[in-house]
Amino acid sequence: MRTPRKILVALAAASTIIAPVAASAAPAAASARAGSAVSGESSLEGNSSWIIGLVGLLAGITAIILVSDKDEDSPVSP
Repeated sequence: MRTPRKILVALAAASTIIAPVAASAAPAAASARAGSAVSGESSLEGNSSWIIGLVGLLAGITAIILVSDKDEDSPVSP
């Protein structure tokens, strides 16, 4: 191995060791922040499970149409 490759391998190894240490230190710094008071609630929140059901229903209908499509445009020999 040449020297630049050794340096790159050493930097990669150091980053795999340093990254978890830096990530574990992040929550300690985040807990030092102060929260702010909320004056009102969002009017956009609600139950959106009907949207998921509608998307599932449309996907099911599309799948049934694609599967039951008659393949009448098959090539024919003269």
